[in-house]
Amino acid sequence: MAEAAIPVDLSDVSWFKSTYSDNGGTCVEVSPDLPDVVPVRDSKDLGGPVLVFPIGVWQSFVTAVQAGEFGAV
Repeated sequence: MAEAAIPVDLSDVSWFKSTYSDNGGTCVEVSPDLPDVVPVRDSKDLGGPVLVFPIGVWQSFVTAVQAGEFGAV
């Protein structure tokens, strides 16, 4: 079952790219400004869509990346 979309005000958030993102343009930006969710966007399309993940889901993803569960990045 898909989760319902919850409106999130992104008008005042700050966006950050990883220091590892200087890889030829394949970059995402995240915002740490919201307490319960992590917005993610394509750094090449600043006005494009934003994916919003619950903080626990994002932390699980980051842990899996750090553990190499997705192979070499």
